[in-house]
Amino acid sequence: QVQLVESGGGLVQPGGSLRLSCAASGSVVSFLAMSWHRQAPGKQRDVVAHIINDGSANYADSVKGRFTISRDNAKNTVYLQMNSLKPEDTAVYYCSAVSVGGRYWGQGTQVTVSS
Repeated sequence: QVQLVESGGGLVQPGGSLRLSCAASGSVVSFLAMSWHRQAPGKQRDVVAHIINDGSANYADSVKGRFTISRDNAKNTVYLQMNSLKPEDTAVYYCSAVSVGGRYWGQGTQVTVSS
């Protein structure tokens, strides 16, 4: 059973930065892809960024140039560096992994951008 544990959320002022971490119970290189999603109150869960096995990454238009997804294979961890945060980035952020066995989700971490 794959377990994903997110950390790093919190309260930050507009323009600030946070780095989210997602620690996986298995080797991240074994996953076909890993991604970060977010869900604001009353809204659907949307993908923010994903990284596939070859290391290439893609981003939602709303975060391009501000967020960076990366992977540390030795630590079995995926990160989401978030810079120039805006109030509209406020949401619960979820880590997800896709393997041949299916898609797995973490429990989520709250990010609140407010002055």
